[in-house]
Amino acid sequence: MEIVILPDAAAVGAAAAARIAAVVRAKPQAVLGLSTGSSPLGAYAALADLVRRGELDLSRTSAFALDEYVGLPLGSSQSYAATIAAEATGPLGLDPERVHVPDGAAADLEAACEDYERRIREAGGVDVQLLGIGTNGHIGFNEPTSSLASRTRIKTLAPRTRQDNARFFGGDLDAVPLHCITQGLGTILDARRLLLVAQGEAKAAAVAAAVEGPLSAMVPGSAMQLHRHATVLLDEAAASALTLRDYYRFTADHQPAWQRVG
Repeated sequence: MEIVILPDAAAVGAAAAARIAAVVRAKPQAVLGLSTGSSPLGAYAALADLVRRGELDLSRTSAFALDEYVGLPLGSSQSYAATIAAEATGPLGLDPERVHVPDGAAADLEAACEDYERRIREAGGVDVQLLGIGTNGHIGFNEPTSSLASRTRIKTLAPRTRQDNARFFGGDLDAVPLHCITQGLGTILDARRLLLVAQGEAKAAAVAAAVEGPLSAMVPGSAMQLHRHATVLLDEAAASALTLRDYYRFTADHQPAWQRVG
């Protein structure tokens, strides 16, 4: 696992964008894994800037969102379909027909989960999956005790997750759905590259547990330790609880030129 500590949130976003751009330039028809929440916003902004400047073309790129709420009213602005459209599809110049989000309004939710897995397979799998991490260590909506082999499925959101996400619902906890569809940890680990971004001291404990703690279903983010090509981009605050901060800086400073991006 590559751990990169950067000065601030803007640098995290720029570094994430540089890594995603490198994948797309090498493979214009790449498949991206998109996440929501506040963590990836800097990466999307930096990618959008590359697109605006004509330095990156994402029009042939496909994308799959990590998750979606279950039970929101049709057309809700809090849905992840709406969020992805506003934060990623439009600003990045993605083809809306190539951007996929789990169907949280499906009459048969289990069938919708199986269909989502099928569509990812038929697209050739995800080339680079962008991730954030929750304060309880979740990635996607894989809450603590999620199976490390889990696939796309229905999950009940943990109280901590609902509290953290209430800010997207005007602070109204009761408005936050109880259930979601999420790619499983096994699905996420199938991606060819994982790219986790985290900013702020509130994420420091979860980052440390995922990166330096034992592999455990209690910390779903620790599943990244099983991946052969996982990168974790952190600002100073998010890295503040790591034991080996000096070592991560040393390895970054002495990285071979052929491994560097951006």
